[in-house]
Amino acid sequence: MKQTTPLGAALRAAVTFALLGTGVNVLRAQTPPAAPTPGAAADVPVREVVLFSSGVGYFQHEGSVTGDAGTQLRFKTGQINDILKSLVLQDLGGGRIGVVTYPSQDPLSKTLGSFQVDISDNPSLGDLLNKLRGARISLAYFGHDLENFTATVLGVEKRPLPGGKEGEAAVEKEFLNVVTDRGIRSLELAKIDRFQLEDAGLQEELNRALAAVAGARDQDKKPVDIKFNGTGERRVRLGYVVETPIWKASYRLVLSGKDSADRKPRATLQGWAIVENQTDNDWANVRLSLVSGRPISFVENLYQPLYVPRPEVKPELYASLSPQTYEGGQSDGRAANSRSANNYNDSINGTTSNRSLTLSNTRRNKTAGETEADSPAPASAPETTAADRMQITGSNVPSSEEVGINPTSSVTSITDAAKVGELFQYTVANVSLPRQRSAMIPIINDPVEVEKVSIFNQKVLGNHPLNGARLKNTTADAKHLLGGPVTVFDEGRYAGDAQLDNVPPGETRLLSYGIDLQTSAVVKDLNVQKYQSVTAGKIVNGSLVVTYKYVSAKEYSFENKGDHDKTVVIEHPLRAGWKLVETPKPVETTNALYRFEQGVGASKTERFVVREENIQSQTVGILPMATESLQNYTQTGEIPKGVRDALAKAIAFKQAAAETQNQINDRNQQVSALAADQSRIRENIKSVDRTTSYATRLLKKLDDQESQLDKLRNETEALRTKLEGQTRDLANYLNGLNVE
Repeated sequence: MKQTTPLGAALRAAVTFALLGTGVNVLRAQTPPAAPTPGAAADVPVREVVLFSSGVGYFQHEGSVTGDAGTQLRFKTGQINDILKSLVLQDLGGGRIGVVTYPSQDPLSKTLGSFQVDISDNPSLGDLLNKLRGARISLAYFGHDLENFTATVLGVEKRPLPGGKEGEAAVEKEFLNVVTDRGIRSLELAKIDRFQLEDAGLQEELNRALAAVAGARDQDKKPVDIKFNGTGERRVRLGYVVETPIWKASYRLVLSGKDSADRKPRATLQGWAIVENQTDNDWANVRLSLVSGRPISFVENLYQPLYVPRPEVKPELYASLSPQTYEGGQSDGRAANSRSANNYNDSINGTTSNRSLTLSNTRRNKTAGETEADSPAPASAPETTAADRMQITGSNVPSSEEVGINPTSSVTSITDAAKVGELFQYTVANVSLPRQRSAMIPIINDPVEVEKVSIFNQKVLGNHPLNGARLKNTTADAKHLLGGPVTVFDEGRYAGDAQLDNVPPGETRLLSYGIDLQTSAVVKDLNVQKYQSVTAGKIVNGSLVVTYKYVSAKEYSFENKGDHDKTVVIEHPLRAGWKLVETPKPVETTNALYRFEQGVGASKTERFVVREENIQSQTVGILPMATESLQNYTQTGEIPKGVRDALAKAIAFKQAAAETQNQINDRNQQVSALAADQSRIRENIKSVDRTTSYATRLLKKLDDQESQLDKLRNETEALRTKLEGQTRDLANYLNGLNVE
């Protein structure tokens, strides 16, 4: 069957984009195809291609059928999943869509396993004969003589046979055991010349298994047959989504002189779409739409049959009850989902008149009661074809007085731009592009607002700003600018390259395309995160909360060595927790940086200082804090007087407790000294006669020290009781204390 449609890229991806009969209007062919004969295969060629910047494309075919007819499209195997997910069909003459058929793609192992002769494991001849056990075969065997006989396969076994020469290792060989009319015979497999299955059904099964293996190798193209049921001649449409190369945008920003009113440079933005036809067919007079949007796209395996493993059910006698898990239910939301889907389709397809995608010079208004099928084909295209208009031509030869080329003088956009819901698209009528070829199509040639600036970012280049421009998307028809490279021409000369991000209508973007060697930059850190002072303090639940302020200041210095004034855009990093102080308000703020502007006159030097501060709070417990630290806070004027008075009272509690602790420490030291002296005395007593006066004196001294130790221990215990009370009094004072 003749192939009738260009195919998408060979990779697998898809989106669902319902288009038929909604916002994407179909432009009819210039010359309607001849009506096919009843019952013949209809030719339904591609008439519209919609390429998305997300890597998928929508292809729409349109043609005529008569009676019950069909058409066949052929797709690469990798595209079948996309076709099954996105194929949409429409019979404009009151007919009905019939069955859509395509070759199944059961897993090969599953298919081969369904035959009586299973060759899924690529069996050897011996293995194959083992699988044919019990089958009747006729064979030719070279024994002493050539024998032809019929037998039943019993099986194949391996036996070691002695080597041909003395000392050689045994060789393992395969033998086919068969049952004949005269008994069981064992035949060396290598000596069997040929054999044939006597069972015709079994032979057919083997042939079909081999055919399945051969068919599995043909993964390139798969036919999809579509049936249309009806009477008379009718026009039909079909569409589908397959993966395609993304279309790309390339821009030329042409700067030429200055406007007399605001002295801003006059600028024209020229945009080209780069389109690739990576399908297997030529595009002949198709309507091409380029959409700068990213519909969600995914691939789901709908082509390959999937089998769900089923549980094995044992007889009730042996079965045991397993614990069950029941998933929670959800209320039926189909009605709400249907309404949401309709609203989405209305939005995405652009059903209002101002979102029509049909070119004004190729469409006429239908009269009342006229259907799509009755609408005549559009008028013939002008003599100047799209291919002619895609070329940059110019009849005037530049004179020697001209400075450089004017890239915008001879290029005109050949697209119709329109917004489609949340997306934006460029449409070109009558595009012809051979298969495996690419094209550049002019889509934008509009004046835009541009301001020349120098852009400085220390992390990009530390000693010079970059030549740049602030571009505002003021294109006609509020076009959406897809991201892409920009080549900048200034006064007819190449000035550099830039990269443009996606720019919705009315938004502004910076472009940098060269190094501004006429302007030098110096950056100084005046004080990097320097601690300045305590700014505030309060007591919360017995803890002191102190607020500190850190300051940072960076100076940017620019020297303009050129002969005209410049505006420098300073990009300064935005840090979490820091805020600007005593600094001019930035002209822009992004998630990562501030943008400031500083004018620099010709042959002058200007400085710009960015000051920031970071306020941080620290919470410390008063009870464990050293008295000296608390005394420092009582002398800090930024802390309120009530807080300082409360701290002074806490200090008095802590000092009293500290004095008591010192007394306890003094008693402990005396006890330690007496204990050491007693140890010395006891050692001396051991070495002298107990009846001597010296021994008597030592015993008396030891007795006096015991009395002193008892007194010191009593005093220490009393002091500890006092310290516990003082500590408790301080804790009670601080408990729940809140002073600001």
